[in-house]
Amino acid sequence: MAPTRPSLVRRPTAGFGSGLGSGYETPMELPTTPMMSAPPGPQSQQSVFFADGGGGGGPAAPPPPGGGLRRARTDNNAHAHAQRRDFGMGSPPESLNGVVLRAVGRRKVGLRDRIGCFQWTWFTMTMATGGIANVLHSIPYKSQWLTGIGLAFFFLNLCLFVINCVLISLRFYWRPGSLAESFTDQLESLFISAIIVSMATILITITQYGIPHAGPWLISVVEALFWVYIGVSTLVSASLYLTLWSTQVFPIHTMTPVWVFPAYPLLLSAPFGGNLVSAANSTGRLDAVNAVPVTLAAVTAQGTGFLISFMICAAFLYRLMTQKLPRDHQRPGVFISIGPGAFTCAGLGSQTSAIFPPDSGFMPGTQHAAAILRLQAYMAGLWLWGLSIWFFLVSVGSLWKYLRPESKGKLRFQMTWFSFVFPNTALVTATEALGTAFDSPGLKIFGCVLAACLVLVWILVFTEMLRCLWRRELLWPKDED
Repeated sequence: MAPTRPSLVRRPTAGFGSGLGSGYETPMELPTTPMMSAPPGPQSQQSVFFADGGGGGGPAAPPPPGGGLRRARTDNNAHAHAQRRDFGMGSPPESLNGVVLRAVGRRKVGLRDRIGCFQWTWFTMTMATGGIANVLHSIPYKSQWLTGIGLAFFFLNLCLFVINCVLISLRFYWRPGSLAESFTDQLESLFISAIIVSMATILITITQYGIPHAGPWLISVVEALFWVYIGVSTLVSASLYLTLWSTQVFPIHTMTPVWVFPAYPLLLSAPFGGNLVSAANSTGRLDAVNAVPVTLAAVTAQGTGFLISFMICAAFLYRLMTQKLPRDHQRPGVFISIGPGAFTCAGLGSQTSAIFPPDSGFMPGTQHAAAILRLQAYMAGLWLWGLSIWFFLVSVGSLWKYLRPESKGKLRFQMTWFSFVFPNTALVTATEALGTAFDSPGLKIFGCVLAACLVLVWILVFTEMLRCLWRRELLWPKDED
């Protein structure tokens, strides 16, 4: 009998990642080889074949006759996956092979396959929707129809948040191990905090639309949730950054303000605390909430988040000076740089109106302490508002080239398009807060114009999302080999 040829087993080469890509990214999300990295060696560019039972220690078995073309194609695929691993965006091979091979085998992608593509980035939709409800409430010119539209966005946000939670839970249930993978994926892990920020927007809008029409019990419940949120946001932010620093490598030329995202839950501490105290004061129930402790805790968490974000934005400016603007699919993330200053400005402005009255007894022995603190908050708010306006101009300017005919179609839709909305909601609320603080009709009208434009942008982004879902450009497995 002729000896049987030993079967060939392909062993993946080493790299930063743990496996192949998930196949759930949009085509534009696949990065190129890092510009400053060394060229891969021969071992990283080839697939190494071993005979079964050899354990890698024996000589390599020769390829089968006529397999040169197949070997070359395998080598090219291995090199492409090695590039993904070098960039740190790899994930276990089951997520790609399990979904794509099933889809190719039966030429049909089912609902379960599409839900398997669901990611944390979808919570940016609820962040933006809740932000719109917050913006409509902050407009100083009140009317019933405006309140009705704000309530519509509030309830829509609740429904979208529940849907997101159900879908991502099904993904984790149907794809065992995908929850742990999401914490070590270089792209998706940055957006895990979006679910915490979405919760914050829901709680803020509850204080705005619910407390004025409910009894004192809701104030007590929201205050308890405020203290829970402060603790959770602090732990989540620190844990996410520690996980990223322990498992990922982020080259500076790939840097965008998205790196700020794990700190975003802290940036909503002051708006949350300020709206809680403001709602209690407007309903004549300020004694039902511990105003001073809530304020000090909110300012502490807000300051921590702002300082972290400020340092990261400084690194972003260095990246712009040395590497120019980000790639096309990263441009929406530039708008995230607006948020840190704008949220802090809005939070400070909303807390200084009634928290420290002259007879509050805060800081005994200093009768003018409350007035001094309010003045400092207003001046700091002006600085931060100006910084947010500057980043807004830079962010809008980075999109100018897409108005040219030759650049049409380069900016493909991703869920990060909701970055066009959410950070700008903070800019609108900060503008309205300063307009109210300084009793400036110009700032108030400017804030109303920005709010109207922002609602229009939300409608356009949401409509584009639905169109991409219908055309199978979202939640659809993609083989990027």
